[in-house]
Amino acid sequence: MLLEALYHVPRDKWAYAYDIESVHLRMRTKRDDADTVYVLTGDKYAWDRTFEEIAMEKSASDEHFDYWEACARPKHKRLSYLFRIESGGETAYMSSKGIMHEMPQPPGNNFEFPYIHEVDLFRVPEWAKEAVFYQIMPDRFANGDTANDPEGTEAWGGEPKVDNFFGGDIQGVIDHLDYLLDLGVNAIYFTPLFVSPSNHKYDIIDYKKVDPQFGDNEQLKTLVDLCHEKGIRVMLDAVFNHCSKEFPPFQDVMEKGEDSKYADWFHINSFPIEVVDGPTYDTFGFFEAMPKFNTANPEVKSYLLDVAEYWIKEVKLDGWRLDVADEIDHHFWHDFRKVVKKANPDAYIVGEVWSDSLAWLLGDQFDSVMNYPFSGTVLEFFNGGMDSYTFSNKIGGLLMRYPKQCNEVSFNLLCSHDTPRLLNALGEDKRKMKLAAAFLFTFIGTPCIYYGDEIGLSGEGDPDCRKCMEWDPAKQDLELRDFYKMMISLRKENPALRGGSYRILGACKDDPCIIYERMDSETHFIIWMNNSPEPRSLSHAIETEDWTDALSGDEVRPDEGIMHISLEPYGFRILSRRLDWKTPPFVQNTSGNASTEHSPVHR
Repeated sequence: MLLEALYHVPRDKWAYAYDIESVHLRMRTKRDDADTVYVLTGDKYAWDRTFEEIAMEKSASDEHFDYWEACARPKHKRLSYLFRIESGGETAYMSSKGIMHEMPQPPGNNFEFPYIHEVDLFRVPEWAKEAVFYQIMPDRFANGDTANDPEGTEAWGGEPKVDNFFGGDIQGVIDHLDYLLDLGVNAIYFTPLFVSPSNHKYDIIDYKKVDPQFGDNEQLKTLVDLCHEKGIRVMLDAVFNHCSKEFPPFQDVMEKGEDSKYADWFHINSFPIEVVDGPTYDTFGFFEAMPKFNTANPEVKSYLLDVAEYWIKEVKLDGWRLDVADEIDHHFWHDFRKVVKKANPDAYIVGEVWSDSLAWLLGDQFDSVMNYPFSGTVLEFFNGGMDSYTFSNKIGGLLMRYPKQCNEVSFNLLCSHDTPRLLNALGEDKRKMKLAAAFLFTFIGTPCIYYGDEIGLSGEGDPDCRKCMEWDPAKQDLELRDFYKMMISLRKENPALRGGSYRILGACKDDPCIIYERMDSETHFIIWMNNSPEPRSLSHAIETEDWTDALSGDEVRPDEGIMHISLEPYGFRILSRRLDWKTPPFVQNTSGNASTEHSPVHR
């Protein structure tokens, strides 16, 4: 046993309260090294009377390590614990004292979770677990009122450029709410709506006023009210890292320099403000038109937090997506969460962070982040860039980054206004697109569709990915839209696809096919995917015979305990069966991936 690979710390994603009654524990071993792992638990004040040994579930693996999970339910909200790891004839123990081969005398030197305080629980909005989001860029979705078109508005459907407008507005969204309902989405994420000189609106001039090209504040309130009546949640985009160069306080600094009362609102490196081989002030990226806020300044913080609270209360907003969230100080986000959650405890807070985001997902800042590592991994796999063994390892590693409640509401997307369209990212192969979308809708987390993907809208990177929505049915891919409707409906009708366990059943090196399951106490799903250009027959041992095709309803039976599934190139199949258990299986394996390099996949 490689003792150096054993790892656990009693905090963060390794030991956390999931709810008022349970503590989730994780530990790490070398890949394929440990046979079994147990966590020995009890109350430090009454160890003998409260002792319980819990077998841990190997819930995920990556290239180098296995990850084990257990759910402990301490009787008195206090938890003292250590681990026993077994491999062949070797047994090791791990406690806060270190790693040893003799059982230490508990509870001295045990790891501890001192107390489950309800006030410290990381609670995420329950509705976000049920949500299917639809991202809308207002200028490009629908033009419902030509009277508010900005000067120079171009004909709908023209070539998108970095600086042109097409007249999309709030009325256009109102006019198409029934379309969204029919599709099945129940949440909308809007890119910025506030006064700005650009078409994308990420350079804001007035944070409390809807841009007149979209409508006005009252119209936004009407839209949100209508959405709520139809069961649709609404999330807006908060751009608090930077503003527009035309933002009045920055204009004051440009005019008065060091004498401006707003001089400390921004990161000014030297006066006078000018642009010579780059601006003399910090910006978003190197865009001189987007000066960066000094969010440590109390006046700036007060101003922006007031904006966040204003829209939550003014239009009964359901959440904020936070632009360039990782470039703003943590102190600001701590206070942001307090203000927003006080105004609406059910608000969903999603940060734009493109890499590992654990620092923001410990219960005191965000509920979720835009899961670009997920989208990158999924796109690479379905583009043929890795085998299923590598894919399962990477997905397992991603799931082990965060606590379970974060994984349950992780904002999973396959493309956005900042990336090539899904169809383009997958070589304009609709079969691959469907395969990736099927994985999205059968995976843990909160899925998001970028407007138009469902009808085959194409586009490379910005600005091509920001084309106008196509509303002519003759130019829409209606078969693709029906596919999206079917997958959304399947997800919404089956809690197991939203909150159930996840486990890899079949994945191996040098093979592009994968089999995985989702399961709760009522339903068991097995998803079979042929990520190859050739027909394949996939097989896996199955103990029961009561399976049906989840999409067609056809009965599917194994042959002498082996299920054989024939798939077309880039095809998939979803099987399901009803269960009747009081508690779900793999109760600890709620965010895991037990991949294996020994494949049950046969050609």
